[in-house]
Amino acid sequence: MFAGFYEELHEEFRELAREFSAREVAPHYADWEKAHRMDRSLWTAAGEQGLLGLAVPEEFGGMGLNDYRFRMVLDEELCRAGHESVGLAFHLHDDWVLPALLRYGNDEQQSRWLPRMVDGSLVTSVAWTEPGCGSDLRGVRTKAVPDGEVWVLDGQKTFIGNGITGDAALVLARTDGSSPTERGGANSFSLFFVEKTAGYDVGSPLEKMGLTASDTAELFFTGVRVPGANLIGELGAGLRYVHELLPQGRLAVATSSVALAAQTLRATREYVSQRQVSDRSVDEFQNTRFRLADMQVSLEVTQHYVAQAVTRFNDGELSLTDASKTKMWASERAKELIDQCLQLHGGYGYILEYPVAKAYLAVRLFTIFGGTSEVLRDTIARDLVS
Repeated sequence: MFAGFYEELHEEFRELAREFSAREVAPHYADWEKAHRMDRSLWTAAGEQGLLGLAVPEEFGGMGLNDYRFRMVLDEELCRAGHESVGLAFHLHDDWVLPALLRYGNDEQQSRWLPRMVDGSLVTSVAWTEPGCGSDLRGVRTKAVPDGEVWVLDGQKTFIGNGITGDAALVLARTDGSSPTERGGANSFSLFFVEKTAGYDVGSPLEKMGLTASDTAELFFTGVRVPGANLIGELGAGLRYVHELLPQGRLAVATSSVALAAQTLRATREYVSQRQVSDRSVDEFQNTRFRLADMQVSLEVTQHYVAQAVTRFNDGELSLTDASKTKMWASERAKELIDQCLQLHGGYGYILEYPVAKAYLAVRLFTIFGGTSEVLRDTIARDLVS
């Protein structure tokens, strides 16, 4: 990011994150990519280093760091080392599940789950999307039916990051008895924290085009008996909670986008300064220099825009519309920038051995995950005409 955005404490945290990436991630990352999942030892190591659950209060084992700049530093260091999959897995845990427990969980739930989320012994995922129902959550078919003091959960979820290695999922389900073929109403859905148990089955890993070290799978719930104590917040408030959680989730995608774009541009500048064509380095050609200039300006504009959103988030003032604007802009600009960086690598940019190729595959998710750019545009437009 730009000068003056980070303070001394953030730079001290950066050294911790960089050392963690080099020691605990780098030696194993290639194997994780081939296996399409990360070893659980990564999570416990991250917990030992204090890199999980930064916002968790000290009483539950966290550091109570609500300044999102610390989370950005971790993203930057993982991207710098080419470990974007780790950043995504941590975001699902820290920026989607954790805020739900911090905002809506009761004292008993927080004391039961937060310490384990901080130390890495409890890995979580977000189970909202379903086959035929991605960003349109009113079409969710998974249902939970009361049976005494438990809820019986049935349904299927897809595109679930951490679905295989995770121990529990934050599940959105119908609880009003409405038909799964109907579009649910505002009070039709509730959130449950569902731990793996009988009837909670995980499908095979989904073969993704990028970010292959992070596992993604389908989840199947067949008669899963969920304790009533695992209902998060109020019955029927699930959709409202999801909308209130979206600003942080979308901010996470925006910061990931800008971190990946910045690292890819740095690597591209180095590459074109060394690569020789017609007895000249590639950066001696006017076309290259003009492209680098355009990309640098685009990156800096995006960095300032994202920084503004982070400041508003830290102040508790980031709205869903503004988070949607930030996520859409940052992810779209990152996608364009990395595409141009790959072009400047020529044929080598198409080889997966080169970080730019992996960045190209990774960034393609960012305009989809957390709400597609099309859904975000609709959110922004509705706010404009309301």
